Amino acid sequence: MTQDIKRRKTRVVKVGTVCVGGAYPIAIQSMTKTKTSHVLETARQIRQLQDAGCEIVRLAVKDNKDAEAITKIKKLATIPLVADIHFDWRLALRAIECGADKIRLNPGNISAEAHIREVVQRAKKAKIPIRIGLNSGSIRKSGTQVKVMMESCCRYIRVFEKLKFYDTVISLKASDVRTTIEAYRRMAGICDYPFHLGLTATGSPFKGAVQSSIAIASLLLEGIGDTIRVSLTDDPVQEVRTARYILEALGLRRFGPRIISCPTCGRCQVDLVTIVKKLERALERSQMTRAFRIAVMGCEVNGPGEAMDADIGIAFGRKEGLLFKNGKPLRKVSLRESITVLLEEMRRMHD
Repeated sequence: MTQDIKRRKTRVVKVGTVCVGGAYPIAIQSMTKTKTSHVLETARQIRQLQDAGCEIVRLAVKDNKDAEAITKIKKLATIPLVADIHFDWRLALRAIECGADKIRLNPGNISAEAHIREVVQRAKKAKIPIRIGLNSGSIRKSGTQVKVMMESCCRYIRVFEKLKFYDTVISLKASDVRTTIEAYRRMAGICDYPFHLGLTATGSPFKGAVQSSIAIASLLLEGIGDTIRVSLTDDPVQEVRTARYILEALGLRRFGPRIISCPTCGRCQVDLVTIVKKLERALERSQMTRAFRIAVMGCEVNGPGEAMDADIGIAFGRKEGLLFKNGKPLRKVSLRESITVLLEEMRRMHD
């Protein structure tokens, strides 16, 4: 964590093996996009998400078959499972019985206090947390979205605290960036529960990644946020990758080698786009864990400077590049050999 970002002080909530809040690393979440009762398909997607860096995964629980599938999925998965509950509070009870590591309840469609109390009592007995998961699309609007979301959230908190239940995580997601930021900021001033950050219904992958990055990063820079999910209309693996990029860009976490490459311009005399894509794929296959900073630059303007500042880098001319390591130029390498040479040098540094 960078020293200039002072994290908001929160309680610590344990979700399976992952601790959320306090000084613990900001955790990355995603959600499966399979039918949960299709156990093998769901477990396969969970493994893909975990391989990409997901640390907590949420499952849609629409019926009893979905809830009961959690028992089987837990035998095939090694990361915490969150049961996503809407409309029918009894599905939360069944999911708890079947081993869910956390329950998400939506105040927008589960509002009867008796039902909320029943879920809380069962979760307390099972020693698992509950996320109060507000979603602007589910609430009845009798005022501004922020006001209504906060009122709904605070009502739930009062019920929880009457029952002396404090293993609570809060999310206040809207599809609008400013609304989302304002809701989290205001809630941060009135409670010490950890927050799960995200934007809802963001749309297409590119647009969704941009909007989510703005909202999530804005809050993280203020020290607000303990877990994040980037919601995209796309493969959930892309959600995890985007979340990792956000955390790395802010210096909050490092996940392995990071490529810094120029955008290219008329001075670039190599196909830098293809080179960078090939290097990214090679790094994914290599499974290197050390946080290298790799500069791959296309011309002499910023290239040598960026390459010298990186752990390892290469600044290209027309048909060859100058290889730098720990700020010192090593030798010239051919365009054809450049990726192989970079990987070989990184392996030496990694080992």
